[in-house]
Amino acid sequence: MSSYDVAIIGAGISGSSVARELSRYKLKTVVIEAEEDVASGTTKANTAIVHAGYDAIPGSLKARMNIIGSRIYGRLCAELDVPYHRTGTLVVAVGEEQAPLLGELKGKGIANGVEGLELIDRGRLLEMEPNVNPEALGALYAPSGAYTCPWEMAIALMENAVENGAELILGERVLDIEEKDGGFDLVLKDRTVQARFVINAAGLSADKVASMVGEPGFRIAPRRGEYWLFDKNLEGLVKRPVFSAPTPLSKGVVVTPTADGNIMAGPNAENIDDYQDVSTTQQGLDKVWSDAVRLIPSLPRRSAITNFAGLRAAASPQADFVVGPMEGHTGFLNMAGIESPGLTAAPAIAGMLVGMLEDAGLALERKEGWKAERKGLVHFAGLSRGEQDRLVMGDHRYGHVICRCETVTEAEIIEALRRPVPCRTMDGLKRRTRLGAGRCQAGFCSPRALGIVAKELGVPVDAISKNGNGSFYVTGLLDCAEGGGLDD
Repeated sequence: MSSYDVAIIGAGISGSSVARELSRYKLKTVVIEAEEDVASGTTKANTAIVHAGYDAIPGSLKARMNIIGSRIYGRLCAELDVPYHRTGTLVVAVGEEQAPLLGELKGKGIANGVEGLELIDRGRLLEMEPNVNPEALGALYAPSGAYTCPWEMAIALMENAVENGAELILGERVLDIEEKDGGFDLVLKDRTVQARFVINAAGLSADKVASMVGEPGFRIAPRRGEYWLFDKNLEGLVKRPVFSAPTPLSKGVVVTPTADGNIMAGPNAENIDDYQDVSTTQQGLDKVWSDAVRLIPSLPRRSAITNFAGLRAAASPQADFVVGPMEGHTGFLNMAGIESPGLTAAPAIAGMLVGMLEDAGLALERKEGWKAERKGLVHFAGLSRGEQDRLVMGDHRYGHVICRCETVTEAEIIEALRRPVPCRTMDGLKRRTRLGAGRCQAGFCSPRALGIVAKELGVPVDAISKNGNGSFYVTGLLDCAEGGGLDD
């Protein structure tokens, strides 16, 4: 039986943030993730906004963690080599009924400590964003708002944690937890992990995990959000995230640039019962579309390259983040209900939880030689021609383009497979390299990429999946394929 000081359940943005924070100290830490890769749940499907903090209820944990997270995000992204674009954000009032909401949001933002909030008129709005609806009345401008890449952030946090000594177990679900004197036994399929303290960062399953120990005191319900993703030929249509006025369930639909140069619109917000239902619906996509074109009338539907949906973990009855020791079980700490602004708040919550662990008796001794910085993957497409030429001269595989839509090379694929956090699925490869993320959505590059992955991992192509759970691309090879090979 393996023994640890701290076991973290879940490797999304929440669990990855805690792992990185704990890696500063002389501790034995393990992260256990049920899926085949980090960032496989809520983290992989959201708007990627680093929120300024004007929407959260003043005095709430969401508000406090949002503000702290927003202030440290730029530095954190610089340390981890993750995209961060502090462009500011806009909340636009298109109709008279929305105008009063802008003042309300500004008031909440001031109460929360957001700096620089400004109500701007139509003229200033159209100067900043010429493609916004010309009938818009005005907007709330939050200069501290930004956008990033959520899965790259989670991957970077986890890579940095692993480089600093944390351990990561992928593809294994916690089936039961037995509390014993001095700690907990976490029962997996074929082994048991022992830990003095447990952090429950299990996302949509957080209440189920907590119930293995005792009465959770909260319930998690899935809330689905659907999105449109547009081709890079629309780059510049908006320069910053442009929100519609908020609703009781969400911050409103946003039309936003992405860190990779696309335009994205969404989400709606629908409470559902199925914890795994990430299907898109005609009704939901139509709602997002109508709200998006009300904001940006020139948004061309023909430039959409895909739709997708994600699930948020909404906690009740708190309607706030659930963070801290579970009543009667001081060694078991929840990090649950981390819906929006969870991406922004996660690093701040991680720091808070480490303090709680110390209060609960965990000795924290700083680690000598702890590395704050992590170098990201080389992205060939973003380099100058001279930089590309130098790479090709040093490694000819940079001259072998596999994904033409996104200009992803063989060398990038191989580097992604050799990083500190294992990449074992094609979706994981897409998140790291953008292989298959362009117009054709992997229609042309998949066969060659499968061949490269199989060769590098030393497995047959029919062992490679899209995202685990039996989602295999290939079930066998025809006789006519012999002698050719998928990597030719």
